[in-house]
This record gives sequence, C-alpha cells and structure tokens, in this order.
Amino acid sequence: MSFSLTGKNAIVTGAGSGIGKATAITFGKAGANVFVADLNKENAEATVNEIKQAGGKATAIIVNVTAQSEVLQAFQAIGSIDILVNSAGVAHVGKLETTPEQDFDRVYSVNVKGTYNAMFAAVPLMKKGSVILNLASIASSVGIPDRFAYSMSKGAVLAMTLSVAKDYIAQGIRCNCISPARVHTPFVDGFLAKNYPGKEPEMFEKLSKTQPIGRMAKPEEIANLILYLCSDEAGFITGCDYPIDGGFIRLNN
Repeated sequence: MSFSLTGKNAIVTGAGSGIGKATAITFGKAGANVFVADLNKENAEATVNEIKQAGGKATAIIVNVTAQSEVLQAFQAIGSIDILVNSAGVAHVGKLETTPEQDFDRVYSVNVKGTYNAMFAAVPLMKKGSVILNLASIASSVGIPDRFAYSMSKGAVLAMTLSVAKDYIAQGIRCNCISPARVHTPFVDGFLAKNYPGKEPEMFEKLSKTQPIGRMAKPEEIANLILYLCSDEAGFITGCDYPIDGGFIRLNN
C-alpha cells in the first residue's frame, strides 16, 4: 500500500473538526495508531468513533494546546511519536486597528504557542524517520484583507517550521508545513451564519469564487497532501511549505 502509516503513532491536534478531523480519519485508513487531540471531548470522541468504525485504531486525548504542562503530560503518556500534525487553530477577522489585544493574544496562544508546545513535547519522543507537519496558510505568504492576527500567527508557523527542519535534520526528523487557501470547514459555515444571516448561500458562492479554481477546498483534499508528506514516500522532503490553494498565490492577479 502506498503512503502506508501502519505501525506508526500519529498525533493530530485539533482533530475534532475540520482539517484535523479529516487528517485523523485519513491516517486511520492508512493504518496509523491515531491520537485524536482536541479541547472538545465530544468532538474528539466522535472522530475516534468514526476511525474505529472504518477499522482503524484511535484514542482521544483531551488537551489544551496552549497549556504546555498538559501537552507534555499527554504526549509523554504515549511514549513514542512518529508523526505530529499541528492542526489546532483559531481565526480572527480584523485589520490592525480592529484587533483588540485579547483577540491578538487568543490567536497567538493557540496558533503560535500551541504549535510550539506540541513540537516542544513531541521532538524528545521522536526518532529517526519521524515527521512534523504544521498548518500554515496562504496568509503566511501574501496579504489577506482583515486577517492581521491570523496572518501574524501563520507567518510564525512557517518560520518555526523552517527553524525546526534545520535544527533537527541531523536527527532524521523531517518538518514541513502546508499553506491552504479557503477550506470548507465548520468555521466557514459559522462565520457566514454569524455575519450574513439569510445570505449564506450567496456569500458562500462569493467566497468560493475568490479562489481561481472556482471553489473552496475539501478537508479531505488537504488531508491527502498531509498524508503524503507524513509518509515514507516523502522521505526526501523537509523544510518546505506547500501551497494547496486552488491557484490563489500564483494566479490571483
């Protein structure tokens, strides 16, 4: 089987919904022993049940990625970690002047510190051939209107990815990130319901058309790229950022 993860321990943060959930399920189908890490117990257990119903192996880990002590305890209980996917994240809509300090701190705590905490806890438990995959964003590379705090956080994720890839290449630990454009996740549906009540279909179509390809990505499409980058077939790839953006960065002129 190509891209097999059989026998590998894989932690996916934010695996209770969206890209994290799709990744955890994809990993389960590929044979990994998946640790579904999420702050929401109900969502984490739902993902675990879906993996098990498909014949996979999964365990829920209820953890707040912003709390280093919690992350350390949870990861150390696993013992050996072959794959870490940092998918836990939050967003904020607003430019500099409309980003209150508490929202800036919230985005930083989850997206930046949470990614740091997970890598800090995982690397000592990794061996040669282990992989870290971080979720950056097109906002790491191009200016996105009204996404000041989010762009800050994802730029930091990209920079941390390159730093970790450089520092641990001699230990045989690979580290990459991907940069999705808009993905149809529960966040998108919630954003539209909150900000455009009664106009959700119209606004969904408008947002979809901001991607040159004409639609948003499906979480499963993102998960398939993550699967490849975390598999042994991608063993020659480290220190890279992969846009998966429907042509947004290069073709949106």
